[in-house]
Amino acid sequence: MSLSAFETPSSPESVHPVHGGRHPRRPDDSLLLTELDPQVLVDHLDGDVPVNLMTFGSVRETCPKCMHTHLHLILRQGNVRTAHLYCAECQSCFDAHYASGAPALTI
Repeated sequence: MSLSAFETPSSPESVHPVHGGRHPRRPDDSLLLTELDPQVLVDHLDGDVPVNLMTFGSVRETCPKCMHTHLHLILRQGNVRTAHLYCAECQSCFDAHYASGAPALTI
């Protein structure tokens, strides 16, 4: 699956707790999403030039901006500097970490 070039988010960086899912979560299981600037994550975002990115499927978390679209996992690859979650609806990028501060997208 490939996605078009990212657009710079119109809102400043913010942190959003993610809730929901089929199983009740413990407080330490909750993910916090921090909005990131796509220009920092992906090399060569030149306006109208499409960037082909490989996604690694949808995750259970939904976009805190759209409130209904499941986020896609984008891992490091060719021109992607950092693994992140991406919303194809509003073209926003997010980092995910646990309430303890531990990163959720590192291996």
